[in-house]
Amino acid sequence: MAEKGVKVFGMWASPMVIRVEWALRLKGVEYEYVDEDLANKSANLLRYNPVTKKVPVLVHDGKPIVESTIIVEYIDEAWKGGYPIMSADPYERAQVRFWARFAEEKCNAALYPIFTATGEAQRKAVHEAQQCLKTLETVLEGKKFFGGDAVGYLDIVVWYAHWLPVTEEVIGASVVTDKELPLMKAWFDRFLAVDAVKMAWAQALKRRKRPRLHPKPTSPSLPPSPPLPSPKSQRSRLGALSPPARLCGEARTR
Repeated sequence: MAEKGVKVFGMWASPMVIRVEWALRLKGVEYEYVDEDLANKSANLLRYNPVTKKVPVLVHDGKPIVESTIIVEYIDEAWKGGYPIMSADPYERAQVRFWARFAEEKCNAALYPIFTATGEAQRKAVHEAQQCLKTLETVLEGKKFFGGDAVGYLDIVVWYAHWLPVTEEVIGASVVTDKELPLMKAWFDRFLAVDAVKMAWAQALKRRKRPRLHPKPTSPSLPPSPPLPSPKSQRSRLGALSPPARLCGEARTR
């Protein structure tokens, strides 16, 4: 049984939705997941989020919370006795929020063009994204995770470890490398080895049926995948999926 009144409305391929699932799993909160078809949104999604009509939406005791970063903070505050996602120190929380906004507004904006560009334009986009990520990478100096010795709020917000290795193979371009971004590359491996992260990722793969943004697919639906043991095997299984930049409009959620 899911914990009373806890539901997540999401779409399996959205990295913003999985942020919410990571937070709930870290806290040990059981929940009911409702997978949305963004081409044919449910009445409940439209009722709970009538403003943006997007996922993720967390519903706790009948009360909806929207926007993934806000939801993660809410989860940390609502279940205080569990795993601490944010520091108790006000200054440290302020710093984490600053870097989270930097990642959201600067790094995300720098990454998306890579997935649609080709040739020289793509090489230029990769370079610009690497410069932005190098700035973010400074937060990892002397740490295992952005949160220190354990996963914290910024680790959850910086979703790149979840999708970037997959999309790098799809588009044939390397962004996070041992040479250019060694601290972030090492963080990728550590973060993907965290139990809560692995479990959420495996569940997301089980939910995949077909690309939800294409109501009339021209190819057969992909079969469900079993839980994957390693980032390498994850990438091999997901090589055929569209990169996150193609999850535009309705699916490029927050």
